[in-house]
Amino acid sequence: MVIVFTKDATEQDIIQVIQKLTRLGLDIHRSTADERTMIRILGDKRGIDMRDIETLPGVMGIHKITDPYLMVGREYQKQDTRVTVRGTTIGGKDIVVMAGPCTLESKEQITATAQAVADQGIAILRGGAFKPRTSPYSFQGLGFEGLKLMRETADSLDMAIVSELLDIRDMDRFVELVDIIQVGARNMHNFPLLKALGQAGKPVLLKRGMWATIEEWLLAAEYILYHGNMEVILCERGIRAFESQTRFTLDLASIPIVKRRSHLPIMVDPSHASGNRQLVVPMARAAVAAGADGLLIEVHYDPRKARCDGAQSLYPGQFAQTMEQLEQIARAIGRTIQRKQG
Repeated sequence: MVIVFTKDATEQDIIQVIQKLTRLGLDIHRSTADERTMIRILGDKRGIDMRDIETLPGVMGIHKITDPYLMVGREYQKQDTRVTVRGTTIGGKDIVVMAGPCTLESKEQITATAQAVADQGIAILRGGAFKPRTSPYSFQGLGFEGLKLMRETADSLDMAIVSELLDIRDMDRFVELVDIIQVGARNMHNFPLLKALGQAGKPVLLKRGMWATIEEWLLAAEYILYHGNMEVILCERGIRAFESQTRFTLDLASIPIVKRRSHLPIMVDPSHASGNRQLVVPMARAAVAAGADGLLIEVHYDPRKARCDGAQSLYPGQFAQTMEQLEQIARAIGRTIQRKQG
């Protein structure tokens, strides 16, 4: 249940309601959306006549929330959330492509790949400095050395960066170096990490867990919003299914479902979903057609040399051709592919 205040409600009006709810033994959570203060009521409300609250000064109405989450839902906020990073807005008319290598491997690789995607007008460089791998013997990334190289390269090209945070103990350094902090599929249910990201003051890209339902995914986002961070971008990256022809099954139906149920922007990662560059391109096209607000695409200056996921990384030439195709699809549905002017 949520109490919504009028736009002209005073702080005294709000405090009066909070004090009355507290005296009734109810827990509350205060937040702001659409320029209005809202209070979510938690606890046992049986036997309490909410009409006593509804008639207090400044109260516009009391609404029952039918979804298990509140702050990520359309019932809480009607207008779409837009996340702006270094002048690039995710969640508007423009479809934003974030591109770069799966894993940061060397200065040569970072520089060459960043230049290749920047040449296509890409404003946000992706790359993993810390890679969670199934096998402990697989390459795990360059760590902070790679992240620093990525930051230097991106700055030289006037690009933002997105990279995955694995360990909550690295939060401060990520906040310093990264523009968008990514939560990988394996960490979608890492609740201490989600709570900390709520207070980090940086936009968060939240990937869907490989076994997560849409509701569980939205509830994970709720943790971040509940703890103070409204700048969350959802990312569909495929879920586990019985099909073995692809690495994961890309759930494109999640795009319109999330759009209907949540105000948060949603991106799609066709690279990790398919595991095959021959499938990445058609899945990227399909994601744009289905209404995604952005794409996370792996590009490598020479995928044959990649130390991680080379089979799903696009060659620079393939990526350039893909961007042209995506522009045509975007125009057909009344949108545009965001590109920086060189």
